Amino acid sequence: MSAVRHASFAPHVAPDTRLLILGSLPGARSLAERQYYAHPTNQFWRLLGEVVSRPLAPLAYEDRLAALRRAKIGLWDVIRSAERHASSDSHIREVEAHDLAALIAGLPDLRMIAFNGGKAAAIGRKQLPPLEDIALVDLPSSSAAHTIGFDAKLERWQFLRGAL
Repeated sequence: MSAVRHASFAPHVAPDTRLLILGSLPGARSLAERQYYAHPTNQFWRLLGEVVSRPLAPLAYEDRLAALRRAKIGLWDVIRSAERHASSDSHIREVEAHDLAALIAGLPDLRMIAFNGGKAAAIGRKQLPPLEDIALVDLPSSSAAHTIGFDAKLERWQFLRGAL
């Protein structure tokens, strides 16, 4: 199967964003639905719901985004575009990264940047300038393919509360 070039979404941030969560590149289901973390087995909305003490997964997508806005949480991906023939991050090739430095320069209240998975951390950390007073957190991937279990993931994701 040949690789296809995929592009990520626009950032979901507001000027008062305190926590920025960065994924790698949306998977096939997310791209098809034009929604962050759209695959029903991805645990992102459940994990983040626990962090903000509000169930996000049952909400309509626009309501989820509004809840993040109110909680001062932003979303984006570290990859602008890449070639991939399956949804797994291990299949990502020919990466063109986003300009993360430009984005965070416009977020004066930013306290923490969290990377959702190892690929996001590996690519994203290279894109960042030296940062003062902004914590960097590597999270276990919310993907169901990362099989350490929900409780183990949640333990690490709870660190995000420090930015809110």
